[in-house]
Amino acid sequence: MDLQELRSEIDKIDKELIRLFEQRMDISLKVATYKKQYNLPIHDPVREQEILDKISMQVKKEHTPAIKALYTLLFELSRAKQEEEK
Repeated sequence: MDLQELRSEIDKIDKELIRLFEQRMDISLKVATYKKQYNLPIHDPVREQEILDKISMQVKKEHTPAIKALYTLLFELSRAKQEEEK
């Protein structure tokens, strides 16, 4: 595979990541509505740690720090979006 073909593959993955990211953020807004309705806090560190633990076991060991960083950012973005809806 040449460089252009590899970049094309990354572009396809990026397109799917964007779709999934937007889907995740939309669901995050629904979570915010639920939390507001039941007077629950936006930040749930126990839940976040459970997710980090679970995803860490699903990736190659060498990718663990990167996936944790990615999900930590996703949590921050989701919380910020939820705070906007509060």
